[in-house]
Amino acid sequence: MNEQRLLLGHSPDPDDAFMFYGLATGQVPAGGWTFQHVLQDIQTLNERALRGELHITAISMHAYPRVADRYALTSCGSSMGDGYGPLLVAREPTTVAQLAGRTIAVPGELTTAFLALNLLLGPGRFRHRVVVFDRILETVASGAADAGLIIHEGQLTYQHHHLHRVVDLGQWWKQETGLPLPLGGNCIRRDLGPRAMEEVTAVLKASIEFSLAHRSAAVEHALQYARDMGHDLADEFIGMYVNQWTLDYGDTGRQAVHELLRRGCEAGLVPPIDRIDFVG
Repeated sequence: MNEQRLLLGHSPDPDDAFMFYGLATGQVPAGGWTFQHVLQDIQTLNERALRGELHITAISMHAYPRVADRYALTSCGSSMGDGYGPLLVAREPTTVAQLAGRTIAVPGELTTAFLALNLLLGPGRFRHRVVVFDRILETVASGAADAGLIIHEGQLTYQHHHLHRVVDLGQWWKQETGLPLPLGGNCIRRDLGPRAMEEVTAVLKASIEFSLAHRSAAVEHALQYARDMGHDLADEFIGMYVNQWTLDYGDTGRQAVHELLRRGCEAGLVPPIDRIDFVG
C-alpha cells in the first residue's frame, strides 16, 4: 500500500500546531506525500483510531494498547510531562482524599489524564463526567462538577477561573516512578507498509526540527490555537510539551511508556500489550 494522500490527525492546540508548522505551511518537503490535516480533540482522535480512520494520528497513550494491532508509534511527536502534566482543579482548596465519591469533569475516558487519575484515586473511587477539554474550566467554575481534570493550555490558565490546584498528575507520577509521564504520541497505520511508515515518520520529525529551529515563527503560527494565552504564555506551554522527548522518546521515554501501560494493565484499566513498536 502506498497512498499519496494521507490523513494526519492532531489536536487544535498550540503544541501540535507548533510541531506541524513546517509541514502545514509547506516549508518542509513532504517527501511526495500529501497530508490532509484533521484537527479534532484528542478523545475524538482516540475514537477514530479505534476505527482505523486516519493514517497518522495523535493518540493518548491510554488508548494505544487498543489500537496496537493496527498502528505503530512513531518515535517522534510524543508529549511527555517531566514532573508536570494534567491537573486536578477545584473551586475551593481540596485534598486528593476529599475527591472520593465526588464528580470530576474529564476530557475523555481514553485520555492518559483519565488513566493517571484512576491510578491515583483508584478505579471506581469517584464519579466522572466527560466534557470537551476546553469547557472543563467553566464546568467546574459553574458548579456543574466538583473538580476538573485539565489538559492542554488549561494547565496554565486555570487560575483565570479562580480555581485551585488539587494535584499535578505529572508531578505525582514522577514522584512515584522517577519517570516522565507519557501523555500521548503519534501513531501510524501499519498497512502503509514498513518503508512508507519510515518515510512518513522522517517527514514528521523534519517538521518538528524545523519548528524548533524557527521557534518564533512557529509560535506565531500556533497562537491561532492558543485559547486564553498570549505569545509568552503560549511559548511557555509549547516548551513544556515540544522538547527532546518530542524528537525521540529515547530509552527513558520508552521505559515510561512501558511502565504506564504495565501499571494500567495491572489495575485492569488497559488491555495487555505484547510489544510496543516505535517507527524511526
